[in-house]
Amino acid sequence: MARRSLGRQFGWLWAAYAVSAYGSGLGFGAFPLIAVLVLHASPAQVSALSAVGPAVGALIAVPLGPWVEFRRKRPVMIATDLARFSVMMTIPVAYAFNLLSFVQLLAVSAVVAAARIAFNAASGSYLRTLVRPDDLLVASARFESTMWSSTAVGPPLGGAAIGLFGPVTTVVADALSYLFSALGITAIRGREERPRRTGKSRIRPGELLDGWRHILTHSGLRALYLNAVLVNGLIMATEPLLAVLLLRQLRFPPWQYGLAFAGPCAGGFIGSRLARRVVARYGQHRVLRTAGMFRAVWLIGLVFVRPGIVGLVIVMAVEVAIIVNVSMYSPVLATYRLQHTPKDRIARTLSAWSISTSASIAIFTALGGVLAGITSPRTAITVAGLLILASPLLLPRRESPAPRGVAADGGGATASPPSARLRHTALAAELLDGGRGDRREEVDEVAVGVAEQQCPVAPGHRGGLADEVPDEAGQFFVDAVHVVDEELDDHGAVVGRLGGAGREQRDGAGAADRHSAVGGP
Repeated sequence: MARRSLGRQFGWLWAAYAVSAYGSGLGFGAFPLIAVLVLHASPAQVSALSAVGPAVGALIAVPLGPWVEFRRKRPVMIATDLARFSVMMTIPVAYAFNLLSFVQLLAVSAVVAAARIAFNAASGSYLRTLVRPDDLLVASARFESTMWSSTAVGPPLGGAAIGLFGPVTTVVADALSYLFSALGITAIRGREERPRRTGKSRIRPGELLDGWRHILTHSGLRALYLNAVLVNGLIMATEPLLAVLLLRQLRFPPWQYGLAFAGPCAGGFIGSRLARRVVARYGQHRVLRTAGMFRAVWLIGLVFVRPGIVGLVIVMAVEVAIIVNVSMYSPVLATYRLQHTPKDRIARTLSAWSISTSASIAIFTALGGVLAGITSPRTAITVAGLLILASPLLLPRRESPAPRGVAADGGGATASPPSARLRHTALAAELLDGGRGDRREEVDEVAVGVAEQQCPVAPGHRGGLADEVPDEAGQFFVDAVHVVDEELDDHGAVVGRLGGAGREQRDGAGAADRHSAVGGP
């Protein structure tokens, strides 16, 4: 099956994400490693670095949601990438002058966490303007597969680089990846309109909670949000516990420890590639419930890990089972979240979601460390594995009604209303027959409406206009969408190009073809 093209603009956004993802893969675990090898930090300090930095970053990000919402998204993404590049480059500079401190690591960790939340909010909102509704799942799956492939490849290469070139090498690589990401986003062409605010121009205190307000008042999003907070927090809390258990108590060699986590990441590529197919076959709701449940039930298996090859196989099998289901679930969740969030609340909703999950990870990691100190790492992993078994009860039991313009299976857009379809058909036919000058403005208006609604009129699509408009008229609306996307600010040029496209199609088409159905026989 040929790869589905989502356009050059999406390609640049995907490339920018890939560069930063692989950079972060190379830099995975760099801060704790620097804390241990360079600053000789205690275990408590290393745990604090993993928990406090992201928690402070989440707190800083709270007012950023409304701020991002009413800004152009590309400048926000570029600014947050440059901020991460700048702040991370302070670490190798301070290291070179023997000025690096634990407080600096905490501060950099917090700033990076806050910038990541703001970037994710802006990019999620921007993605919805780049691709059609029925391509959201495809786009989200590509981001997911890139994330897992970078996680599989990055840490082993990062470990080798640290061994060859020193402890801050991967921090430099990670920082540069943000710079290249900013350059990739800059390459995206097209004019982005500034979101319009209604009412006062200044951010009101109540707007800080709008993201959470939308999530908690939507039954489907509320259930998925509570599930995500619990599952993400418990899974991530086991990572430092498992590191202590495997490396210190079970004496795993470093190569086995690296293989135990890098190898299973290949399952992320598999799961993300399957997401679109399983949604098409079983529906969005069933996939969310099934993959959401199976991503949680395997964590308890880590309790049975043993020394040697048997233990390595157990860890890898559990990780593969978790990662395949997580990578299948995540793009479906991301698509559902965008579909069920109004355009003017996407950034605030995504910020609220990221802040909550970051806070839950910090809290559960701290609690896990305390419990492990009182009892043992294996006991703390057992408690996490038992608690997460209750998480499927939080998943939505009933399917939420599909939002307007989205098919019930979560795949794509629905047909336009009958009255709109008849009007579009008549105007298209009229322009193809010569296009009276007094109707050109109306034709242009309808073309703009088609582009804004992303009306499914492409040849081969059954439903909506595709069942009612001849081949030439169907192609007319395809041309209309592309032309209006490029020249939305110049309606006169749009009309001229559309009229020319219509005349060329009319002159080159036979009379018999004018009555054939769109999409072939």
